[in-house]
Amino acid sequence: MKSRTFVMVSIVLAMLVSSIDATIMNTTMPVIAKELGHFDLYAWAFASYMITSTILSPIAGRLSDLFGRKKVFGSGIVLFFAGSLLCGMSSGMIELIVFRAIQGIGAGFMVPFPAIIAGDLFSVENRGKIQALFTGMWGLSAVLAPLLGSFFVTYLTWRWIFFVNLPVCLISFLTLLPYNEHYAPKKARVDYIGAALFAVAITLLLLVTVVHRNYWLFAAAGILFLLLFYFYEKRQDSPIVPLSMFKNKTFARMNANSFIGTVALFGASSYVPLFLQKVTGLSLLMSGVALLGSSIGWMAAAVPAGKWILRYGYRRLLLIGNGLLLVSGVCWIFLNPGHGFWYVFLVMIVHGAAFGLLSTVGIIGSQQMVSAYEKGIATSFFMFCRNMGTAIGVTVMGAFLTSGSTYMQGIHHLFLFGFCGSILAFLTSFLIHNDTGESGKTAANQ
Repeated sequence: MKSRTFVMVSIVLAMLVSSIDATIMNTTMPVIAKELGHFDLYAWAFASYMITSTILSPIAGRLSDLFGRKKVFGSGIVLFFAGSLLCGMSSGMIELIVFRAIQGIGAGFMVPFPAIIAGDLFSVENRGKIQALFTGMWGLSAVLAPLLGSFFVTYLTWRWIFFVNLPVCLISFLTLLPYNEHYAPKKARVDYIGAALFAVAITLLLLVTVVHRNYWLFAAAGILFLLLFYFYEKRQDSPIVPLSMFKNKTFARMNANSFIGTVALFGASSYVPLFLQKVTGLSLLMSGVALLGSSIGWMAAAVPAGKWILRYGYRRLLLIGNGLLLVSGVCWIFLNPGHGFWYVFLVMIVHGAAFGLLSTVGIIGSQQMVSAYEKGIATSFFMFCRNMGTAIGVTVMGAFLTSGSTYMQGIHHLFLFGFCGSILAFLTSFLIHNDTGESGKTAANQ
């Protein structure tokens, strides 16, 4: 019990710093760019973190299956610590971009582990409660990030947005050390070539969201490397991504549905604060507080999700989750300048409840449908699909935002896209069944 408590503290702290760092630069980057120069590289300070964290997440999950959770998670904390220290010491924009990439590698190694370790330590019935706790860290970060960013820039220096991570990472690492791991890793050869092909493919595809010219070339090259990765992995005894998982149709459809849903509307939380600040005149802080509605809804749906899975199965819950997503999509379409804080806050509750149910059921379902030695990669791959969907969705929404002749017209365009995507997500959820796959295990007996 003591070991479990320590690892929970470690995970919560790691989640908090990684979630804050994903957004804290939104408020501080103009000040950083002014001091370091190279405004033309502005976007890359965000992109380098996003790309490396997205790529490393599924690879980290697979490595944890082979070498154990504790080693890989601890390595992520160390890398995040080193990246934060180096970012705070940066003397130029290029240095900052490179060091943000190191931070991203650390985050990629950390972010999947709350769900993976929860899958090792807790029953299906209790897993929703634990994942709701982790979700709370993301909600807390939505408020803390702008506050901390503004405080450090005003009273200290922007470098403290990175230095503040150091004691938190140190405590997270020290509380991890007493953890007596419950998972016995299955030793196998690491598929380095497969990992490299996967990394190159996903990097090229994610660069499409950053570059402004020749993005079709990046997309084509990314797809080519993805095909090379697929055919290479088919021939491997110990692939970095076991393709056998996808023989389970429910598992494959669950991941596809998660991808479609996040492409559709997960990016709404990126643009709603802009609407509140630009159109309704709310402060940075209050626009962040409005996002707490999402965390409230997420936790309300996630806490009982484990019990609901045992009672109702995956299919019914995913239909309800996608139905709620569709409702939020309708509400976003009707967003107008007369709607202020409370309208957004209430819609965000529905929005959060949708993704809380979809995410929790999807993660638990993915874990239950594979063997114990594939639980890490199954969990992290589900989260990878969600992250890829978010990256693509945010990019497409950004394009729709700028397509309108006025700001509000752009808002309506991007939410119309989200609404159409939520319809597709709802329809595809009818294809998901309750079977648990090749292992023959049910959610109830695990």
